[in-house]
Amino acid sequence: MNITERKPFTPGEILQEEFMEPYELTQTKLAELTGLGRRRINEIINGRRGVTPDTALRLAKLFKVSPDYWLNLQIKLDLWNELHKKSEKELLRKIKPLKLNLAYVNTAA
Repeated sequence: MNITERKPFTPGEILQEEFMEPYELTQTKLAELTGLGRRRINEIINGRRGVTPDTALRLAKLFKVSPDYWLNLQIKLDLWNELHKKSEKELLRKIKPLKLNLAYVNTAA
């Protein structure tokens, strides 16, 4: 897995620093432009709420980027958080990758 030890930036941090600040947008103005609630915008920026597909579509349209951009930021953060839970680390250690039976592959073709 290609997950770093350093926690990735949250979508909210990226939203604020890379998009809102250059456009001089307040949370209120962003809420108005996207039709999202001010509370939702605030929670995303403060890392208390993730970016949903609905939010990703609206931010993508406003800032002329793909919805995948926002969803990938969220997925990367979600995976990092999961992989850094003690219980998840222990569970993953117990799972052994499957080995492909090459004899089966050769006869199946």
